Amino acid sequence: MFQTKDLDEKLAAQRRTAEEADAKRRAEAQGLPYLDLISTKVPTEIKAMRLVPEEEAKKAFLVPLQLVRKKLVVAALNPEQAEAKAVIQKLKEKYEVEVAITSLSGLAHVWNYYQYAAGEAAEISGKVEIDQARLEAMKSKITSLTQVAQTLAEFKGPRTSELLEIVLAGALALRASDIHFEPGAAKGMLRFRIDGLLHPAYTEFAPTVYKSLITRVKLLSNLKLNITDQPQDGRFTIDIENRDIEIRTSIIPSEYGETVVLRLLDPASLKVDLEKLGWRADDLAIVKVEIKKLNGLILNTGPTGSGKTTTLYAFLKYVFHPEIKIITVEDPVEYHLPGISQTQVDPEAGYTFASGLRSILRQDPNIILVGEIRDRETAEIAMNAALTGHIVFSTLHTNDAVGAIPRLIDLGAPPNVLAPSLSLIIAQRLLRVLCPHCKEREEVDEKTMKKIASFIETLPPRVDRKPYAKPAIYRPKGCAKCGSIGYHGRTSTFELLSVTEKVEAAIYENPTELQLKSLAREQGMTTMQEDGILKVLQGITSFAEVERLTGTIEWLN
Repeated sequence: MFQTKDLDEKLAAQRRTAEEADAKRRAEAQGLPYLDLISTKVPTEIKAMRLVPEEEAKKAFLVPLQLVRKKLVVAALNPEQAEAKAVIQKLKEKYEVEVAITSLSGLAHVWNYYQYAAGEAAEISGKVEIDQARLEAMKSKITSLTQVAQTLAEFKGPRTSELLEIVLAGALALRASDIHFEPGAAKGMLRFRIDGLLHPAYTEFAPTVYKSLITRVKLLSNLKLNITDQPQDGRFTIDIENRDIEIRTSIIPSEYGETVVLRLLDPASLKVDLEKLGWRADDLAIVKVEIKKLNGLILNTGPTGSGKTTTLYAFLKYVFHPEIKIITVEDPVEYHLPGISQTQVDPEAGYTFASGLRSILRQDPNIILVGEIRDRETAEIAMNAALTGHIVFSTLHTNDAVGAIPRLIDLGAPPNVLAPSLSLIIAQRLLRVLCPHCKEREEVDEKTMKKIASFIETLPPRVDRKPYAKPAIYRPKGCAKCGSIGYHGRTSTFELLSVTEKVEAAIYENPTELQLKSLAREQGMTTMQEDGILKVLQGITSFAEVERLTGTIEWLN
């Protein structure tokens, strides 16, 4: 025999099936599409729902579901009903309305989302206004990851928006570049990426609280609330007194729920002063000469998150002058630079790096920034632009500077065009900087000091030895100023390959990376690892940090 609960569930399922079958028949009779709003993950957007107030929607037995430009999808029980007809006619005055038939149960299911549309329009306008005084109070209270966890654990308020505000304030206070929400089997986790590394901030989000946080993020980012099994990308802005912090949202489905990453783009954290990026004097002198030339292709290489774009922005700021025209094509535009025309790729509209670069050349620019060279077409257009009187800055994903040349040849770049167009190749990584308030000096034994002295002697002649005559080596400790991490901020370690006549001649011969490395060394290139070690000897970072990013230091071990 069926238990009462089982019988009720079976009867409810039968009623639902019959109800949906009836809605489907009505849709066919009226020549309209049918939507199952419960079983099928139909995209539902708060911005669309807000076009018809909840009370009016329930009276007319309909709901707006999705708004794409001027096209609005509306689901209705019966669009011929007088109330529904009046609402739809009103919507048609502003939008191209597409009506679909649904069931009453489907409408009731979607009407539940009106709870997230409550409140002022500013709530979902894409901007989050955080009271400056409250933010400063939070930032002064939250000085470590432990205090983030404590503040979240003590939170008893009913509003999810306030909980998210604590997360955002904690991320800003600790200089996080990314916020990671990660679901688990029993609890949700929060992690912050600080100076390139992820750190757990809170691991005790109850499933209901976690889901509410994700819904709040979706709401702010104008994403579809009821889509949980597909990736979604969005954005919103934190409005803080005299600056806007843009948040890029990425959501993907995972085993226990949705994983969310928020990328924080804070203008205050952007270092675009060329001299402050971590250059040695000899490398900086080379860079300043190359970026002020009238033409040439300058490439910055490295993995994602190595600071390539920031360095190129610093180049643009350094060379900017009202008498020249600078245009960029980026994916995406991360920070807005005054006086520079910045464009963003849009593959759906056919605006790619290649097509964007072609369009830019018709705008008579002096300097062009191409976010990344990914294919042969973009590479060829960039190289030809460099040969016809333009300075072109771009990035490429390779492990080191010399690797850029074989990579471009693999993409199909003709050596006879590549060789004369290239001016300079830079490779870089971001090293964490030791906290100046708590770093501890290390005692270095005589054997290690001899190794250091030998290392300095092997450096190219153009490297000034004076700053390293009395090396000071430190290790991380941790204090309130750095959030008990031991590091505070990052600096770059670089290597430069100047495309001299010898390098240009070698490109015509399709050289191997080993041949190029030998040639680069002959003309005085200092590797990223060597540059990093020199920063260790100045007390800026640690040997462990250099090895983490550039590999084992053979002579040290």
